[in-house]
Amino acid sequence: MTSASIFRSFPPPPGKGQITVFEQIGELNHVPQEQAKLKLQGYPDVSVNKDSTRNLTQRENAKSAFLLHDETMSKRVYHAWQDMGISGALEEIVNDSDQVPNWISSVAQKLLVLSRWTGSLHGSFFPHLALSNEDIVSRYSRVVHWTTSPIKAFSWHPHTLKFSYALQDDTVRVHANFTELASSLKHTELVPILKHKLQKNIACLDWQPNSSSVLAVGCQSCILIWHVEPTSLATRPSSSSVQVLQESGHSPVTSLSWSPDGRILMSASPVDTAMMAWDVALETCTPLRRFGGGGVSLVSWSPDGSKLFSATPSNVFRVWETRTWNCEKWSTSTGPCKTACWSPKGNILLFATENHPVIYSLTFSEVSDEKKPVIFGSQTAMATVDLSETDLQIGDSSSVNSSSCRVGGLIQHMSWDSHGERLAVVFQGNCDYIAVFRTKLYPLLEVTPCGVVKGLDGETAEFVQFQPNYSKGALLIVVWSSGRVGYLPMHFISSSTSVSSLEDEIKFQQHQHTFSSGIYSTT
Repeated sequence: MTSASIFRSFPPPPGKGQITVFEQIGELNHVPQEQAKLKLQGYPDVSVNKDSTRNLTQRENAKSAFLLHDETMSKRVYHAWQDMGISGALEEIVNDSDQVPNWISSVAQKLLVLSRWTGSLHGSFFPHLALSNEDIVSRYSRVVHWTTSPIKAFSWHPHTLKFSYALQDDTVRVHANFTELASSLKHTELVPILKHKLQKNIACLDWQPNSSSVLAVGCQSCILIWHVEPTSLATRPSSSSVQVLQESGHSPVTSLSWSPDGRILMSASPVDTAMMAWDVALETCTPLRRFGGGGVSLVSWSPDGSKLFSATPSNVFRVWETRTWNCEKWSTSTGPCKTACWSPKGNILLFATENHPVIYSLTFSEVSDEKKPVIFGSQTAMATVDLSETDLQIGDSSSVNSSSCRVGGLIQHMSWDSHGERLAVVFQGNCDYIAVFRTKLYPLLEVTPCGVVKGLDGETAEFVQFQPNYSKGALLIVVWSSGRVGYLPMHFISSSTSVSSLEDEIKFQQHQHTFSSGIYSTT
C-alpha cells in the first residue's frame, strides 16, 4: 500500500449485494443485485456452465489417452511432434524403442539427452522454456485464471456486431447479427460452434478487419483460420471451412494481431524469438527476429497500422515501424511486460509489467512525412498511474455497518476504448473489482478516476474488452469467473465535445438518464 495510489481519489466502491450496471454522466451506477436487470437489450445472454465444459474436457482427454495407443508408431510420433515439438517426438520413439530399429532408438535417445541438456542450459536464462505448453499458455494468457475460467479467450469483431469466445472444451462459439434477431421473436439466434482436432489449449482469438467471416485462433501447436459465413445456417462448420497455419518451433501461439487493413496476421510464441508475419491467403510466413528476450509473448498493431508492439518473456520489449520494419528497444527494471494498449491514433502506448502496479506510457511523434519511416519514441517511459493496493471505505465511514475492501495491485490486462475516453484495468490477484478511468489525450495524456466495477457476489473478473464499434459512448464486456458475459454501457460527454454542442450533449445525456432503467431487459 502506498499513499501515491490513485485509488485514494476514487469514489466509494459498491459493497456486498450490489452490482455495477452502467455509467451515466460520468458516474458508475450500482444497484442491489435483486433489482439488477442483467440482459442488455439487443445483445445475447451468454452464461457458460462451468462444470459442463470441464467435464467434457476430462472425458475427451481420457478418450484420447486410450485411442493414442491404437495408432501406428509413425502416427504417434507425428502427434507427439504436433503437441510437444521435436523433444516430444524423440521421447515417443525412446518410450517405444521395441517398435523401431535399434539404431533409430539409439540416435533418438542421444538426441533427447542433448535436447534436454541444451534446454536446461537455455532454461536457466529463460525459465519459461522449462514449462509445459499448457503452463506457458496459462502464464501469458490475457485471462486472469486461464486454466479454470469457463471462457478462456474472447474477441469482438472490429467492424461488425459480432463476437467469439473459446471454452474449456476447446470449442469456439460465435454470436453474430444478434441485434436483428432480437427484434423478432420468431427467430432463434444461430450460434456456430467451431471444433477441430488441432484446436487445443486456445490462447487467443482475433477477427480479421475488413472481413466479416475470418477468425484466427491461436492454439497449442498451430493457428487455425476459420471462415464463418454470416449467412450460413450451419451450426457446426466443417473442416473445409478452416486453414491450418504451422511453423516449426513456433508454438504454443499466445498472441495474434491483424494489421488494421487485414492483410497481415502477426503471431507470437514465448518459445520463438521470431514473430511471424503471415500471408493467410498464401499460407506463408515471414519471420521477424531480434535476438534477446527468449521469445515473443505479446504482439499488438497500432490502430493506424504504422507501429507494432512486441513484448518478450524478459525485461525487453520493442516497438516496430511497419514500413521498413526497424524497431526501437526498451528495457524495464520491473519485470516483463504483461499487457499493453494503443491510443486511437497510435501515438500513445500504455503498458504494465508483471512485478509493478503502475501503468507506464510512451509517446510517439505523429510523423506525416511517409519518406521518414521512423518511430521517434520517448527515450524513457513515464509512470502515469500508480495502482498499488489500497483499502477503500464502502459507504459512509461514520456508519456502524461501514466496511472496507481492497482494490488494485499487479495488473493482468488493460483495454482502452476506440475513442480514447475510457480505460479498464483487471488485476492479477485481486480481481473482485475492475478499475475504470477517464482518459483525455490532448493536449497531454490525462488519466483520472471514474470508479470501480463489481459483478455479482462471488464473481471475479477474468477478462475485459471494449466493443470497438460502439457509437453511443463505450460498451465494456466483462468475462466473469461464473461463466457470465456482462455488459457495461458507458454514456458520457466526450472530452473532445466543442463548447457549442456541449449544451445539446448534456440534454441528450439527461434524456438518456431517464431511460437508464430501460436499457436492460427483464432478467
